[in-house]
Amino acid sequence: MKPTGGPATQHDPRAIPGHRFVTSWFWRALPAAMRRRWWLFRPFDLVARNWPVFKRRRGLLVVRMDGIGDMVLFRRALDHYADAFGVAPADITVLGCTSWSGVADVVFAGYRVHTVDEHAYARQPIYRFRVSLWVRRLAPEIAVCGSYMRRALMADSLVMASGARRTVVSLPYVSEATRAEFTYYLSQNDEIIDTGPYPTHEVVRHYRFVSALSGRVVPPEPPRIAWRDRAPPLEAGAPYVVLNPGSNEPGRRWPLESYLSVAERLLDRGLRVVFVGGADERPASPELAALTARPTVVDLIGRTSLAALMDVMGSASAVLSNDSGPAHLSIALGTPTVVVVGGGHFGSFVPYPDEVAPANARFVYHKMECYHCFWRCHKRTSKLEVFPCISAVGVERVWDALADVLAPEADGRASGVRAAARDAP
Repeated sequence: MKPTGGPATQHDPRAIPGHRFVTSWFWRALPAAMRRRWWLFRPFDLVARNWPVFKRRRGLLVVRMDGIGDMVLFRRALDHYADAFGVAPADITVLGCTSWSGVADVVFAGYRVHTVDEHAYARQPIYRFRVSLWVRRLAPEIAVCGSYMRRALMADSLVMASGARRTVVSLPYVSEATRAEFTYYLSQNDEIIDTGPYPTHEVVRHYRFVSALSGRVVPPEPPRIAWRDRAPPLEAGAPYVVLNPGSNEPGRRWPLESYLSVAERLLDRGLRVVFVGGADERPASPELAALTARPTVVDLIGRTSLAALMDVMGSASAVLSNDSGPAHLSIALGTPTVVVVGGGHFGSFVPYPDEVAPANARFVYHKMECYHCFWRCHKRTSKLEVFPCISAVGVERVWDALADVLAPEADGRASGVRAAARDAP
């Protein structure tokens, strides 16, 4: 177990106002208020954590149990980790999620990447044990996790499984429901870095984390992804706009009829329309089926890999999307992008603050008094109903934002961002 004694420093758990993550060995042996799943996993986790490893410890393990959007917001900050920790980029292993494994070789070029099924890790003891054992056998010198919105049974468990000589994590969002689990794991880390109160934006948090480790201010940078310059899987034709009406949370889906209205306006302007999304996000809509039967409309919902989707968005004149991973990808690719935003955790992920918002991004939202509900909306009658803060966003406002990024001068500014993204190392 990691010692928690010694004088308080800026990284000492006891130095964080409002939090205390110092525990006794007895409490760690029999911690109170833990979920049954934690007790189910515990024997497997302890065996993996104490598995004998004889090779020399080396390198840095960066745990990122994040979705696609979170990965995008983190990516540029990673390039400062080598200096902050005094290691070579080739000695940094990013432990990520299968949701973005298909693009990891390009997006994380120069780093080692290993991806796991984060959902299986959180539910299946045998799969969890195999992953934890792999992490243990990796034998990193340092293990780090800078995520704020994270799950202790995923990210913090992996940091603990590494058995690294030095473990560094950020102070997560802690609720009363998660306090016991976070107390258990955080009390065993060497350093905890407070990156600011909720709802500090994730990009700002990542750079505060790096700054604390570097001992100097590292200014935050807008999200940007270096991507291949490859033609999209589309027939040649007029310029096109990508519409992404899906989301892994049905409540965040701007009404389909609003997307169809925007599509008609784009077609009237002589642009093609390309619909994208996951296979499980396809709406059962006769109107959508009729629209996609037209020759200037392309239906790619459920028909592209993540890499092909990035090719499609990277060559688009603009993208209109719900608050989802593809929206962040599109922005980071430099494509003019409009995002319909709700209030669940407004400001944490979207919209971007001015200091990191690139010229190609627009965020459209309708402020309500119930913002920051963490998507626990009391105004819906079912889980499939659109959140009121999403449905209240008007078509005219979204169209104005889209017309703005489609204007020649806006497109010219975005082209510079797009070229910089392609040319980034």
